[in-house]
Amino acid sequence: MLSDDDTPLASQPDRTALNSKHSRSAPNGNGNGRVHDSANRTPMSEDDDDVPLSQTTHAKSEPLTPDVRLLKRKKPTHDVSSSSDDDDNRPLASSPPKHRKSAAVHMLNGSQATTSSANTVNGNGKRKSAQSNADRGSNDAPLGSQIASTSKAKAKAKATKKRKVKKEESDGDLGSEDDKPIVKKPPPKKKRKAVEESDDEKESATKPAANRASKKVKEEDGGTNAGTPQSKKRGKARKEEEEEGNQGRSKSKKEEEEEEEVYKWWERNGEQEVTGDGTQKWTTLEHSGVIFPPPYEPLPSNVKMKYNGKPVDLPPAAEEVAGFFGAMLETEQAKDETFNKNFFGDWLKVLKKHPPRDGTKIADFERCDFRPMWEYFEDEKAKKKALSTVEKKELKKKKDETEAKFTTCLLDGRKEKVGNFKVEPPGLFRGREPGFDLPVPMQLRVRPEDITINIGENVPVPVPNVTGKWKTIIHDNTVTWLATWVENINQNHKYVFLAPGSSLKGQSDMSKFEKARELKDHVERVRQDYMADLKNKVMGLRQRATAMYFIDVLALRAGNEKGEDEADTVGCCSLRCEHVTLEPPNFVAFDFLGKDSIRYYNRVTVLPQVFKNIRLFKEGKNDEDDLFDRVNPSSLNKHLQSYMKGLSAKVFRTYNASTTFQRQLDEGTPEKGTIQEKLNHYNHANRMVAILCNHQRAVPKTHEQSMSKMKDKLRGFKYERMKLRHGLFNIDPKYKKQKKYADDESDLDDDAIIEHEDAMKTMQIEKAEKKFSKDGEKLEADGEKPQDKSVLKDKIKEIEEEFKRLKKERGTGKATFKRERPAEKLEEAIEKLNEKIKAFKLQMVDREAGKEVALGTSKINYLDPRITAAWCKKHGVPIEKIFSKALLTKFPWAMEVEDEWKF
Repeated sequence: MLSDDDTPLASQPDRTALNSKHSRSAPNGNGNGRVHDSANRTPMSEDDDDVPLSQTTHAKSEPLTPDVRLLKRKKPTHDVSSSSDDDDNRPLASSPPKHRKSAAVHMLNGSQATTSSANTVNGNGKRKSAQSNADRGSNDAPLGSQIASTSKAKAKAKATKKRKVKKEESDGDLGSEDDKPIVKKPPPKKKRKAVEESDDEKESATKPAANRASKKVKEEDGGTNAGTPQSKKRGKARKEEEEEGNQGRSKSKKEEEEEEEVYKWWERNGEQEVTGDGTQKWTTLEHSGVIFPPPYEPLPSNVKMKYNGKPVDLPPAAEEVAGFFGAMLETEQAKDETFNKNFFGDWLKVLKKHPPRDGTKIADFERCDFRPMWEYFEDEKAKKKALSTVEKKELKKKKDETEAKFTTCLLDGRKEKVGNFKVEPPGLFRGREPGFDLPVPMQLRVRPEDITINIGENVPVPVPNVTGKWKTIIHDNTVTWLATWVENINQNHKYVFLAPGSSLKGQSDMSKFEKARELKDHVERVRQDYMADLKNKVMGLRQRATAMYFIDVLALRAGNEKGEDEADTVGCCSLRCEHVTLEPPNFVAFDFLGKDSIRYYNRVTVLPQVFKNIRLFKEGKNDEDDLFDRVNPSSLNKHLQSYMKGLSAKVFRTYNASTTFQRQLDEGTPEKGTIQEKLNHYNHANRMVAILCNHQRAVPKTHEQSMSKMKDKLRGFKYERMKLRHGLFNIDPKYKKQKKYADDESDLDDDAIIEHEDAMKTMQIEKAEKKFSKDGEKLEADGEKPQDKSVLKDKIKEIEEEFKRLKKERGTGKATFKRERPAEKLEEAIEKLNEKIKAFKLQMVDREAGKEVALGTSKINYLDPRITAAWCKKHGVPIEKIFSKALLTKFPWAMEVEDEWKF
């Protein structure tokens, strides 16, 4: 019934449980990042708006144990330590056939689950043979193998052409079998005839029917007379079209060659993965360095900041810094007293070296008026936005040409993409927390003299695109960065690496997830040891065990020491007494700033012994004292190394995230659900991981607006369905008696219909005006006369007439259409709309559920992409609906797993 569709869809049971158990009680932080986007910001860090809300609050007093991965946010359906789930109890499949060996170092027993016995492989108890893979159809083959076979065929075709072997053309088949007979090339005359026919088809597809008929008559009358001027004209046009076709074919060949150059490092034999162990990572490396932002251009003479209401003539250096503040005048940071104080202090230092040329003495921030600058910058933005499509494309083309040589490098003789090759422009730094007291809020301009370049020996040294010389040139093949410098805000090192989809980064990613999978063979032993040490008489060992408990169960970061000028962010080992509050009998509340100043607030129940330990560690200490004063990340990681080579607290975080994600997907994916229902469950599983890893964010400012638009779109679907129903009633009134068509849409009253039709009318008129303007720009760019304004007027008149007709149909219960449609087509259209409405309502539920959680960070950093690839194959979900183009480029090695692959 329609009424069923019109009622709001309930959240899934597990999501309801999640929301009811974990109310957000702590205040929100402020999600402010830098004034400008950084090309050099760590690519995989949390989004700028991933600001903490309060974490989960546990209503139950049941203590958390290492076996409960979901931290009681959702009650597990089985005990992890004694799971009977066949998928978890079986070792993972070995690598696919030999030609696809992993680049990573083989980890002994790395495929076995730590809490299970060793059974057969690949999750279904059967080992897939190479023969079974060979028997698969081409559509079932892995993406990489399809590309490889396509590239091979194209390369063969190219070689055939070079040898001038003449073959008969047939439906694009370039002859994959060498024993095919060689047939002479058809005579040129026939080829020309084919071209003529192709041209006719092209023109017939684009020209009006009258023109095609006219052309046909002309060709019948004199098309065979090659000596006529008309024939020569057509021949010239045909020649130009052939040249255009050749250009297109050349472009296609270029794309084919680039496709052939794809380096499938994950299919290599016997090579180690990239690690940070000081081993050689490359043999030759050649690149163009980094691209610097253009030098500062002074503002027009009529644009000046004011002091005491009078314009100030600033030299370029001082004007540039003033412009930093002017550009952000309407932001939250510009209203923050501490931020303004820090800016003004730095600006005064610049003014001391570069004083105003008119002698103005600037001493009071309150008397400064930066609005003229802000207005100028806003006008420039508006002008740029108002550029025509042709002008925007031309600007983009110039920009791409300028950056082209910086986007790639030659690594061991093959072309690889470079990641963050742009140096950040100068500007004002703003922390995530308003009022964050940074002594240096201004990011200075980086110059070549600040940058160290890493290239291979005996290759040309790149030339900077601005005046200056590099600080140092080195040839270190044990590291993977191309350039580095120290930024002035926190004195952190910035690095230029290869792009996420490069071979070095891909090998590093794969190695990270393989290391986490290997932990499955050791995690039970680690847990048994630290659970035993919770009662150890040696205080240092007891503190280490308690810290490991939190790292394992709460997925906390280990934490590192921070400099005096850095944000007060902490991890597990650097927690202070003030960050942890005890609430008898066994509640512990955490409240601190984590990585990237994301607030972590979580009130959890813990084991009685853990509660006792925390109380013991806090005795006799002040709030600012360290909770774990006998443990640090280095000693903790050194201890973990005794269990497994390369094991660290960070590996635990990746392991817990991926195992939680795998289990969530296995437990609740609806086998017979729609694509949208499966996507909703995937996002729910991702949210569980995001909550575990504290990937929270403030509700986006545009969330309410976004939800409102979605409601309007849903109402549009229902309006369309109503019109189709009324169309059925117009054909045959008997349809009114059928239950599935009888009920009206619940939220479409007369006012809603009027509002929707008015909005549709406005939108269609705006669309017509935009199309008229765009067509005019295109004609003008081609040197043709723009359309007369009467064309637009006629279109608008036609739209208005259509909505007058709709107005007359209101309240009649009947509808007509511009084109008659039989009842069967209308019934089919209604069924499709019902499915669309159902899927769209699921999207709305998913959007609302994820408003306070950032899903991107876990998807990029902590979830093994092979879990997603295998899940998509198994459940028939297009991976493009989950992974963006950037992620598909980043994880090509993960796309070839079988559908039964498990973490």
